[in-house]
Amino acid sequence: MKSKTRAIAKAVLPPLGYMLARFFWLTSRKSFHIEGVITQEQCVAVCWHGELLMSPQAYRYFHKKQRSFAIISRHFDGEMIARVLTFFAIGSLRGSSSRGARQVLLEAFRTLKNGSDLLVTPDGPRGPRYKVSDGALALALKANVPLVAINYRPSSYWQLNSWDKFIIPKPFCKITFYLQSLSLEGMSLNEAREYLQKRMLEHAIA
Repeated sequence: MKSKTRAIAKAVLPPLGYMLARFFWLTSRKSFHIEGVITQEQCVAVCWHGELLMSPQAYRYFHKKQRSFAIISRHFDGEMIARVLTFFAIGSLRGSSSRGARQVLLEAFRTLKNGSDLLVTPDGPRGPRYKVSDGALALALKANVPLVAINYRPSSYWQLNSWDKFIIPKPFCKITFYLQSLSLEGMSLNEAREYLQKRMLEHAIA
């Protein structure tokens, strides 16, 4: 019974999730605050796990056609996220810090070496919330690829009672997106972690 329920969920929930994400995007008034220069060159895009509903769309607003992959957990909710991202032409590399970490990091590095963009939630898939893990940083440092940090703040929203306090903008609200082009050149892993966490928290919702 559980497998049948999950099969139905896999078929129904991702298209529904995509349609809802597009509804909130299309009905909102959007403004973009950009720090640095967002080019069409390869990047590692990062956002907090609780901001996954709108951040991939903000990424695609600026990088419309780039070949892109996201690191997504192997859990069932990760499967749902991965299937939604396919509607935005974003592929998935399946693994996390707890399951398949080494393999997915190797795949991610090969993906960057092949010229694709990489999307990462540095506090995912299970938290702690707003705590940057080393995976995205190590990849960006090793591949020498710039980071683009994405945050957003809706004028009104719902916030789920989940570990990531998932944010859902209310229809017809104003959403302010913050994109920061960041260089980690010359930093150690510890310095890069502190720097990225500080910058991403500047526009995060408590």
